[in-house]
Amino acid sequence: MSDLQIVGGVKKLNNQNNYNSWSTCIMSYMQGQNLWDVVNGSEATQPEAEDVHGTLRKWKIRAGKAMFVLKTTVEEDVLEHIRDAKTPKEAWDTFAKLFSKKNDTKLQLLENELLSVAQRDMMIAQYFHKVKSLCREISELDSEDPIGDTRMKQIIIHGLKPEFRSFVAAIQGWQTQSSLVEFENLLAGQEALAKQMGGVSLRKEEEALYANRGRRNFK
Repeated sequence: MSDLQIVGGVKKLNNQNNYNSWSTCIMSYMQGQNLWDVVNGSEATQPEAEDVHGTLRKWKIRAGKAMFVLKTTVEEDVLEHIRDAKTPKEAWDTFAKLFSKKNDTKLQLLENELLSVAQRDMMIAQYFHKVKSLCREISELDSEDPIGDTRMKQIIIHGLKPEFRSFVAAIQGWQTQSSLVEFENLLAGQEALAKQMGGVSLRKEEEALYANRGRRNFK
């Protein structure tokens, strides 16, 4: 399998906040190809002169391969930022500096949205998906402080509709606490039950209405 085919499996770096996933994949690939040291390791600096072991020539070959990887796994508009980079380290550091600023802005926006998230008119499945998606994006941008299931559960509970409060309070009183998946299933079941009971109540009201009309017509 050629280098192009292997690297081709990585989604290209773009301006849509995929830097964290891209850099993780590229770093792993570089390590597997024995190229990482010339990108951001002990051999990131070019040797000053050639020696009897051909150290400079070997370094240039590895550096060239690393630059090829960096340049072929980014979108055209992103490539402009490293087109004149002289070494793989210079290119790598340029991306890190560029996208860390963008990530900070995006992270703040996502955290603000998460703080205000609420179920409102969403179904339980939709609400859980919304919260999970926000938490996943935040965790990707801030890998040092990822949002775990416990915190995610607290966020979800905070934004639930008022009618779920007594049910949630009962669940929290259990000796063994449910996982996030189990918690979602329990709430979805409660939601379905409430919907079913609401339908029964509505049918009874309709039957009573028809019965009253029938009595009036009979009179």
